[in-house]
Amino acid sequence: MKKFLNDPKEFVPEMLKGLALANPDTLVYEPKYNLIVRKDAPDQNKVSIVQGSGSGHEPAHVMIVGKGMLDAACPGDVFAAPPTDYVLEAARRVNSEKGVLLLVNNYTGDKMAFEMAEELADAEGIRVKTLFIDDDVAVKDSTYTIGRRGVAGNFFVIKAVGAAAEAGAEIDEVIRVGEKVNSVTRTMGVALTACTPPAKGSPLFELGDDEIEVGVGIHGEPGRSRQKIVSADEIVDILLEPIVSDLPYASGDRVALMVNGLGGTPISELYLLYGIAHEKLVAQGITPVRSYVGEYCTSLDMAGASITLVKLDDEIEGLLAAPAEIPLRTF
Repeated sequence: MKKFLNDPKEFVPEMLKGLALANPDTLVYEPKYNLIVRKDAPDQNKVSIVQGSGSGHEPAHVMIVGKGMLDAACPGDVFAAPPTDYVLEAARRVNSEKGVLLLVNNYTGDKMAFEMAEELADAEGIRVKTLFIDDDVAVKDSTYTIGRRGVAGNFFVIKAVGAAAEAGAEIDEVIRVGEKVNSVTRTMGVALTACTPPAKGSPLFELGDDEIEVGVGIHGEPGRSRQKIVSADEIVDILLEPIVSDLPYASGDRVALMVNGLGGTPISELYLLYGIAHEKLVAQGITPVRSYVGEYCTSLDMAGASITLVKLDDEIEGLLAAPAEIPLRTF
């Protein structure tokens, strides 16, 4: 597999350095701890929001640091949780009088690192709390989790808590908002190919040319089933049915609909999937009123996609519509 690469061990630091150099007015890179931090952080008038995980899921989470989103991101190596001392340093760097909220996708390594960092930060007098995200309906337990995995739906939690924090909400209110959004967010994905981590140099798992992995995890974890590839219409059905039935979403609901690329799928195919999903939801009386199409939470170069639904009410819709400023796009 050909990649733009020097030393695989330097892949993440070199990526982070490039991100900061491309955004010198808004981002700061701390190489000792692999941190990307808002240049204007901390703001003592707002709760600081931090998220981190293994690298390889970009733009999550280092490329969504900015006003109305994250105050800092704390990545580990590719598909590896950040060390506890990295998370602790992130909390120190953005320590605010209003507190620090750590957002954690539900993976065992991430939970351990962030929970330990929370205890250490608390011992230092930093007011810090943790919120776990678990939007994936594919499987209850997986290779790296006890319970459901946190995947692309984390963007909606980040956007909501970021907006609430920018508005000056206290930390308990910011947590309430995040828990509310997480509770009405569901995701499921499908892989057409495996991904290739830089240090490995070969695909993470084997998938036949005529096979798809339904319910794949963003680290290549097994999903619900492996089956022969079918039409795009049928793939959308395979993903939507477990999502819609899980909450459940019902006729009359207004939703945000995301089609997220896993890293190696052309945007044209993502819009094709979005159009199919939109029409199938409308046929069930479910109305998509906010749309998100593109790469939000990837798995390196994996070809595939995930679908996310968020049940909207006036509060959530207002938070998702609030302005934000990040390197990649405006939300």
